[in-house]
Amino acid sequence: MRFELRAITHDGRMETLDLQALDEASAREHAQGQGYTVVAVRRRANLFAFLRRSGERFPLVLFSQELLVLLEAGLPLVEAIDTLAAKERRGDFRALLSRVVVVLREGRTLSSALEQFPTAFPALYVATVRAAERTSDLPHALARYVSYQTQIEALRKRVVNASIYPVLLIGMGGLVSLFLLFYVVPRFGRIYEERSTELPFVSQVLLSWGQLVEGHGTATLLVLGLLLAAGIYAFRATRLRAAIADALWKLPGLGERMKIYQLARFYRTIGMLLKGGVPLVTTLKMGAELLHPVLRARLASAGQSISEGRSVSESLDANDLTTPVALRMLAVGEQSGNMGEMMDRIASFHDEEISRWVEWFTRLFEPILMAVIGLLIGGIVILMYMPIFELAGSLQ
Repeated sequence: MRFELRAITHDGRMETLDLQALDEASAREHAQGQGYTVVAVRRRANLFAFLRRSGERFPLVLFSQELLVLLEAGLPLVEAIDTLAAKERRGDFRALLSRVVVVLREGRTLSSALEQFPTAFPALYVATVRAAERTSDLPHALARYVSYQTQIEALRKRVVNASIYPVLLIGMGGLVSLFLLFYVVPRFGRIYEERSTELPFVSQVLLSWGQLVEGHGTATLLVLGLLLAAGIYAFRATRLRAAIADALWKLPGLGERMKIYQLARFYRTIGMLLKGGVPLVTTLKMGAELLHPVLRARLASAGQSISEGRSVSESLDANDLTTPVALRMLAVGEQSGNMGEMMDRIASFHDEEISRWVEWFTRLFEPILMAVIGLLIGGIVILMYMPIFELAGSLQ
């Protein structure tokens, strides 16, 4: 992102700076590092900012992988991050890493440097690095984080790949339906209107739509476009998305699967942090961000029970944050004293369960979706040709 800054130089002159940075705080710190006193910061308008927003996220996994390689090759931490900054092509990311290097050269720890840029380095990542600093085991911590993100991404890709074909079916079915409604139906309506053919009621409704499109085509397209834009804008609203998520959670089968999916991510995150040396109560608070608000409230209650001395398995089970399999495995983990590894195994078990369910649901949903789209398109065609069928029957 580009920012316009009003700043005062060391000799008292007011200047306008044009900087590229990850966020407003990074732009301000970059200018201050050059000796300016920042008065105001304004983000520059960009017509393509919405389209590029997803691409502006800091590549944290790639950064961790490259940093791990350099550290294992024997480079010191400061030199390794400085090398990554030098090879970075994007100006905002290069400025971000340069600021991290400046903080490190001031004698501060890596975790304290990273937590100054929360948009690039989330609290989970900072906690992982901070725990590794206590044991001087940063390479292994980075490897654990990369493995964690790889497993999370693998499950997400399975869900996304399973949804591609249904989305294509819906898109193609919608395009064919629009072609029939906006191009074919108006022409059939004109033919029937010229011949004063008596039509069934449903066909009359359909062909009235065709007459509306033919007489006010531009206005109809404009209204539909506005409705589509309003729907997209409303869907982007946080409240509406939260309401949709709450409604999905209440569905008997889907809600349970969504719960298991979130619990699997939660267990994997807790396991990674525990293996990194982070205390259990702290990991529970950090893992709460991954859960639905309903589960988040239950987790707060479970954390309070654990703080009071109850076992982890009992506290999570009492607040409905386990499954029968997870409950037994947690009990085994408590007895063996290896909760981190056991949390990771629970997550792997439920990841496989989710993958099997997604595959089963896709195989069931795709033929049903094809049948619905076929019935919709076939119904439109039959309603258009119904008067011709009746005429052919009367001639016999």
